[in-house]
Amino acid sequence: MWTRHAIVLVGLLGSFSAAGAQDFRIQDVASARSFDVAQLKPGIVVFSDQDGTAAADETNLIHFEDWARTRPNQKKFLSLFPSYTEPVVDKTAKIGAKSEPTEPKPEPKADPKADSNADDGAASGKLSMYVAQARFVLDKPPGAIDLSRYVTLPFLERIDPAIKHKVITAAEVLPLTDPHGLGNDNPDRKWCTGRTTLICIQSSYKLEGKIPIGILLVNKLRDTAKKVSDHVDFESELSALAPANLDQPGLKELTALDTPIGGAIEQNIFYVNQIMKFGKFFAVFQGHPSDPNKTVVTAFMVLAIEAGVLDKKREFEKVPVLRNLVPAQVLMGKSSFNSGQSISAGLPNYARNEIRTVAGILAHDK
Repeated sequence: MWTRHAIVLVGLLGSFSAAGAQDFRIQDVASARSFDVAQLKPGIVVFSDQDGTAAADETNLIHFEDWARTRPNQKKFLSLFPSYTEPVVDKTAKIGAKSEPTEPKPEPKADPKADSNADDGAASGKLSMYVAQARFVLDKPPGAIDLSRYVTLPFLERIDPAIKHKVITAAEVLPLTDPHGLGNDNPDRKWCTGRTTLICIQSSYKLEGKIPIGILLVNKLRDTAKKVSDHVDFESELSALAPANLDQPGLKELTALDTPIGGAIEQNIFYVNQIMKFGKFFAVFQGHPSDPNKTVVTAFMVLAIEAGVLDKKREFEKVPVLRNLVPAQVLMGKSSFNSGQSISAGLPNYARNEIRTVAGILAHDK
């Protein structure tokens, strides 16, 4: 299972091409949200995904509990919902199993050749967070930006044609009853309901670059009838939020910018079948503090990675053909399996490309 995790990892969260982003350039800074707006230049996205604190490790990941304790405002707005907590999952649970009460049964002996969809990462419930933040300026006032225009499939397809999407209804959302979905039900509203401007999306991504070669290798090495899939499937909702529906004081604290908020775009990835527990893209649109004809966008990309995926370094390093599939290395783009400009390059490049692409689309739309 960990072999599969390392491979699927690079395709898990969707990928974003460079189309529409060629006019923007990434500038790495210590903290994007603290970057002086007056110093922002046209065509520049300031970006950061580490803060140098003891809470974050060398992979730029931070334990969920440390994130919630040290950055409660981020946790409030960038989790799936404000009250989100790490779920407690039965380690014997199987993916796809119904959450119906059953009589306790003795735990079966482990079969080293068994291929179960359940895994230690999902079962533990522990999460490691990747948190990226960015800021850029649009040469138009907030009132001239109709965010509802971007709550569409064409918007998602412009970001990356490699991901195939289809709109589904709230009734078609998968029950969040397996270990990967457990705990992701929104207690405040049913996913894909309760918002005026919203679409519900089912997405599929076929892994690219060197990853299919790795999948082929693993399928040859594994002594099981079940083979690793070269697709990643996930479900999400995309919505636009009006100023009246936003916690303006709280979001001003989140963005570290004290100007009126004109709206926000939010994508909640509430189910992914592998590696990730949830994901969120959140972009807040605010007035420029010194130019009423400009808009400051502060964007966040948050990915909750099942911590167990990162605990298999020794097992991978002992097998020569798997040494370059150590999960943390693949996540951070430090593996020979990383390639290209999309998610196959690892989370840091993935986050940069996503936000840069979105900035390009917003800037060029009239």
